[in-house]
Amino acid sequence: MTKHSTIPVCVIVGAGAGNGMALARKFSKQGYSVALLARNKIALDKRIEEDKELNNAFSYRCDVTDSQEVAQTFHKVMKQQGPISSLIYNAGNAVFDTINNANVNTLEQAWKTNIQGLLSCSQEVIPEMKKLDSNPSIIVIGATASVKGSANFLSFAAAKGGQRNMAESMARSLGPEGIHVAYLIIDGVIDTPMTRSFIKNKDDDFFLSPDAIADTAFHLANQKKSAWSFQVDIRPFLEKW
Repeated sequence: MTKHSTIPVCVIVGAGAGNGMALARKFSKQGYSVALLARNKIALDKRIEEDKELNNAFSYRCDVTDSQEVAQTFHKVMKQQGPISSLIYNAGNAVFDTINNANVNTLEQAWKTNIQGLLSCSQEVIPEMKKLDSNPSIIVIGATASVKGSANFLSFAAAKGGQRNMAESMARSLGPEGIHVAYLIIDGVIDTPMTRSFIKNKDDDFFLSPDAIADTAFHLANQKKSAWSFQVDIRPFLEKW
């Protein structure tokens, strides 16, 4: 591998307009070289170009449901940017279905995105993370569905619940080896142009700020080993729970 500087590298899987870009801004401002992964690289490149607060960020096309593509993408990231010290798994696909209309294809796609993708991405970074002295971390972005099987989110809840259990297993296995795995549950509606277009009668206090979410994720990724968190729930102060 080519010699790289000591700049830490953060990979953000699922670099959408809300959480993804906020995470990128936070980590880049804190001195990280950021790799942003998304299925639609054209849209991702446009978001990066338009975000004036974002520095030292690179885009990669990656479909996390394709394990071979995941392996190729992470190889590119490490070759171009260096060893990965933080992995933020933000990929997801909210599916609205119930036991009456769910089908195996929808369930399988939710599983592939939330569970298989996390497995593939994690296995690409763990070997090199074990060699680092920089307190490496894997932060998985969860949702209310990770701990609550609502009637209208059958496939999504099944996948997110499995993802949380998988992350807990990873945390128990990797913690003693010096890799911090944490699960960040987002309980509420994230403030994005899309959600604002769907929910027009709510004020700012109703929504979760993507930048505030990113602040919490960054804190988790940089916790001291003597006081690691595993599951952290965040929600707006007015959210009923």
